[in-house]
Amino acid sequence: PAVARLESRDGTPESYVIHGGRTPNNELSAALYILSVESRGCNRKLTLCCEEKELVGEPPGARYGHTANIVHSRGKRACVLFGGRSYRPPGQRTTEMWNSVVDCPPQVFLVDLEYGCCSAHWLPEFTDGQSFHLALSRGDSVYLLGGHTLASDSRPPRLFRLRVELLLGSPKLSCEVLDNSLSITSAIATRLGSGHEYVILGGYQADQQKQLQCCSVVLDETGIHIEPREAPPWSGEICSSRVWFGGSLGKGSALLAVPAEGNPAPADAFYLYQVNFEQEGGGEDIMQGYSQESTDMEDSTPLEDSEELYFGRDPHELEMLASDGEGDTYNEDDEEDESQTGYWIRCCASCQVDVNTWEPFYSTELTRPAMIYCSQGEGGHWVHAQCME
Repeated sequence: PAVARLESRDGTPESYVIHGGRTPNNELSAALYILSVESRGCNRKLTLCCEEKELVGEPPGARYGHTANIVHSRGKRACVLFGGRSYRPPGQRTTEMWNSVVDCPPQVFLVDLEYGCCSAHWLPEFTDGQSFHLALSRGDSVYLLGGHTLASDSRPPRLFRLRVELLLGSPKLSCEVLDNSLSITSAIATRLGSGHEYVILGGYQADQQKQLQCCSVVLDETGIHIEPREAPPWSGEICSSRVWFGGSLGKGSALLAVPAEGNPAPADAFYLYQVNFEQEGGGEDIMQGYSQESTDMEDSTPLEDSEELYFGRDPHELEMLASDGEGDTYNEDDEEDESQTGYWIRCCASCQVDVNTWEPFYSTELTRPAMIYCSQGEGGHWVHAQCME
């Protein structure tokens, strides 16, 4: 699907716009959802609320491989949808070509997220449909980079600047063709800091030929600036794989996945890597690296603070959860048996915790001792608060 982030504004929580997508059953969606992330209540429970937005006017059809971006103009904001692929029109969809896809027409869709009103726009600069491109936005402008065109089976180094003015009455759209673009598809753009600087990594420069180089992209008042950037030392699994995919984790980090190989090849198994970048300047060194995440839970650092996620709750239920009533009351019966979970362990050689006669060391502790991270020693370690001097 196409995903765009909506920043918190006027007391509304941070949320995400999700449109379209392709399911494992080869079904395409035309629905638009607003997923909000809210933390409320004295125990700061994380609540995810998903609402399907009813679209009227000229809504975009079912598609995947497209992009969604938020533009701001004259104190208003809207969502811009562009590109993607869909199945052939019903009249051309025969039995032999039932799952055959085509590029969607090169229309620009503008969605009013408050009222769900959609409008479709044709611009002469967009002559061919494109999919799996990158789209970065700042202010009233959206920059469209790269992408693949099915008609010519090519990845031309295209770069467009789409400007949207949200005027009273009807919006005004204009497009400018720029140079210095990238021939790339399915790439990942992760944002550095709170500005408009991005790192582009991953993707393909040809069929099953990965793009191992990285680029820095900066959006400012004058336009877009693209420069090559030193890539991390990719591991052997990444270099030898034909397929890779992932997404941005924010704050200069991205998650990459490559299929695990073997004889026989394991089913649904992947190597996961986290790639980290840091912004240049500020007295900090540039950190570029990768790390393979372990899938063995015994090797993972235990999570001391749990977060509960709630989906599809009604507003009155959320208010009840946020109150100081039963929703936040500790119930001993709700506690799991931790005798077999490995929590009661000796954290260090001088551990003073008696698993049979635990006495709270802090007033906020219930049945577990607080854990404090000690940076001494190689790599540091976790110790119980009672064992710290």
